[in-house]
Amino acid sequence: MRDHTLLGPWVRRFLLEYLVTDRNLARNTQASYRDTLVLLLPYLSKARKTSADRLTIDDLSPSLLRSFLAYLEKERGCSGVTRNTRLAAIHSLARFIGMHSPEHVAWSAEIRAIPFRKTPKATLTYMDKPEIDALLQVPDIRTPVGRRDYAVLLFMYNTGARVDEVAHLTVGDCALHGSLAVRLVGKANKARWCPLWPDAADVLRPFVAGRATHDFVFLNRLGQPLTRFGIYGLVRRVVAQAAETSPSLAAKQISPHCIRHSCAVHLLRSGNDINTIRAWLGHVSLDLCGDAAYVEQFNRSCIGREFLALRLHITFRFALALRSLIHIKR
Repeated sequence: MRDHTLLGPWVRRFLLEYLVTDRNLARNTQASYRDTLVLLLPYLSKARKTSADRLTIDDLSPSLLRSFLAYLEKERGCSGVTRNTRLAAIHSLARFIGMHSPEHVAWSAEIRAIPFRKTPKATLTYMDKPEIDALLQVPDIRTPVGRRDYAVLLFMYNTGARVDEVAHLTVGDCALHGSLAVRLVGKANKARWCPLWPDAADVLRPFVAGRATHDFVFLNRLGQPLTRFGIYGLVRRVVAQAAETSPSLAAKQISPHCIRHSCAVHLLRSGNDINTIRAWLGHVSLDLCGDAAYVEQFNRSCIGREFLALRLHITFRFALALRSLIHIKR
C-alpha cells in the first residue's frame, strides 16, 4: 500500500498545514474541523474493522459518509446545523486531498457532492435598551468580580465584539487616551478598530493600568485569562439575576452573541448606515454576514416606533472618521 493512499498523513497535513498556513482559519474553525475528524476516524475504523492508522482515502466512501452523518443526528443528537458543520469540514478535507492528489479527484468530487441539509433560518434575538440596562445593573461594582463583570458586559455592548475577541483582548489593544478606541482581532485574524464610549474607557482603565501590553485585559478569579466558556457562564449568570427585575429576558435565549446582535440593532435604531455597522462589527461581506437580517428584523419589529436617542449615535462626520480607523485585512 502506497503511503499517499493512507488517510492519516493527509489528515495531519490538512490540520497542521492547510488550515493554519494556507487558509489562515480562525482558531475556533480549526478546532471544529479537528473535532469532526476526532468523531469521523473512530467511526471509519469501526466500520472498516481496521486501525485508524491503516485507513485509506477510499475507506471514506460516500455511502459511509452518509451513514456517519445519520449517526451524528440519530445517535449523538446533533442538530441539522451541527451536521452541516461537520460535513463542511469533511468537504474541505476532500477538496484538499483532491487538489494535491490527482488520482483522487473523482473521489473528492463524490464526497463534495453530498449536499448540506436545509435548516430553518435562525431568528435574530436581541435585547431592547431597558433589558441591556437590567443586565448592567446586576454586577456589584463594589467587588472585584462585580467590576470585571460590569466591564465585560459594557465592553461587549459598546463594541459588539465576538466572545473570542473579548477573551483575547490585550492591554496593548486598548487606546484609552485621546481618540478612544480598541483593536479587535476577529475571524481569520482580521483586525479592526472600534470606537469606545468615554464611560466604557473609564471602566477599562483600572484593568490595564500598570500592566504589560501583552497581558489579557479580562481575568478570572485565579488571575488567568477569562475564557470564552467563562464569558458564556458570566452572561448566563447575569441574565438569570436580571430576569427577576426584567421578566422579558426569561423568554429569550440570551448569549454573548445576542449582545452583539443588540449592539447592531441599536446602531440601526440610532440611524447609522449599514456600512458603518459592518465596519463596527467586523463583517467582511454585506450579503453573507447577516447585516440583511439585522435590517429585516429591524424593519419588522420597529415599524411605528420612534428611533431611540441612544449614546451609540454617531454623526456623519464621526462615521467618516470611524471608517478611516478601521483596518480589515483583505
